[in-house]
Amino acid sequence: MKKFTLAAVLLMLCTISFSYGRTGYHVELKLTDTKDTLAFLAHYYAKPLPTIYKTDSAHFNKNGVAIFDSKEHLNGGIYILMLSDHKTYIEFLLDDGDNMSIALTTKKLPEGVVFKNSPQNEDFQNYSKFIKEFGEKQQGMMANFSHAKNAADSDVIRKGVVENSKSLIEYRRSYARTHPNTLLAHIFGALEVPQVPGGDHLLPDGKTDSLFTYHYYKAHFWDHFEFQDDRLINAPIYDLKLSEYINKEVYPYPDSVEHEADILLAKTKGTKELFKYTLSWLANFGEDSKIMGMDEVFVYLVENYYMKGDATWVDAPTLDKFIDRAMKIAPNVIGNVAPEVKMVDVDQQEHRLSSVKAKYTVLVFWSPDCGHCQQEIPLLDSVYNAQLKAKGVKVYAVRTEGTDQQWQEFIKKHKLEDWINVYDPKHTSDYRSKYDVYSTPTMYLLDEKKIIRGKRLDHSSIMEVIQMQERKERDARNKS
Repeated sequence: MKKFTLAAVLLMLCTISFSYGRTGYHVELKLTDTKDTLAFLAHYYAKPLPTIYKTDSAHFNKNGVAIFDSKEHLNGGIYILMLSDHKTYIEFLLDDGDNMSIALTTKKLPEGVVFKNSPQNEDFQNYSKFIKEFGEKQQGMMANFSHAKNAADSDVIRKGVVENSKSLIEYRRSYARTHPNTLLAHIFGALEVPQVPGGDHLLPDGKTDSLFTYHYYKAHFWDHFEFQDDRLINAPIYDLKLSEYINKEVYPYPDSVEHEADILLAKTKGTKELFKYTLSWLANFGEDSKIMGMDEVFVYLVENYYMKGDATWVDAPTLDKFIDRAMKIAPNVIGNVAPEVKMVDVDQQEHRLSSVKAKYTVLVFWSPDCGHCQQEIPLLDSVYNAQLKAKGVKVYAVRTEGTDQQWQEFIKKHKLEDWINVYDPKHTSDYRSKYDVYSTPTMYLLDEKKIIRGKRLDHSSIMEVIQMQERKERDARNKS
């Protein structure tokens, strides 16, 4: 047996047709040159190695035969037979109703595999041979670059590499044409990368369309992906495709991601695993993204899918956690008016957030006994004095923890008297829930109307958000 790189795993995929009749599977595995006691049946789930999931196990008898047998429905795909050392394995295709036998000569792999009653895995072996020859040829041509004497030599080599790559594309497309609606055809479609047309691409005014490649690639990214074939979830492809598309092809704005999420979820609607994976992946992306404001995507998906009963696999306690998390985020998504809070300063004078008169307001939640705050708050003050104050910025600073003495000593030591320094001694403002304050410092930027324009900021990013907001305002004025 041998281990394969991710690229090899994606390349060495074979065909399997839809099968009818018998439900479940029967796989007889015979070792011809070694002894073992136990073998495992596993499958991929959207991600490449090492992420696999065990489905079944079987003991070898005295004749070196292990039998995997099940009467339960199987979602077909790319499966793995692995020996007990967890290092020796083969990949093959298995679908619901399959009945096959496999003879394995471990010392002669990958050639030492013989399938009976499984034409689709014979196709797999033929494809594997093609891939091996293709890879060797590509490596040979790439090695020639080190011997190129000039640009002309490099150009010849480059053209050879491109032409050889076309042979792989044509292999897959030819198979898909001659074996339509098979799993291999769908896998090849999932692996398809848009081929951007060459030549000049002009705008209506005759100027070069510098964004043609991006727009074409994005528009055709999913052209050959069969979203209604749930077996594609059991291949190491979908997670990589989703990640590339959302992170590289979609503009990093909540509205754009929400629009694309609706499209993808509509395409997978009616499937079990692809829909589940798509919704879960997108929700996690929205909640965990480091991109400012992307948590709005999480709120959107919870409100429009989870709360409407589409996430049928989620139990009631888990659903409640999703909803609770979304409700905490929802009031403070970018573009919303900042929730009102009223607190008191050192002298017990009340200060409402909505009453702060400023072009921009930095709302920061911090604690004098927080190590990160002790570093970040003085840096914020430095930026405030150097740049923000001249922009009409005021700071509404909320103490979350620490004693009165610690707080007042910190303010005096770092000369923060120019800020609006407040706290909530009676715990009536509910600021933690309104602003999702689960760690400190937590920083927001509000505009003149107290609309949230930035969140989860630090001292280094506030000015950047202000400048971005000013550009938007200038663009709006110019358009009007």
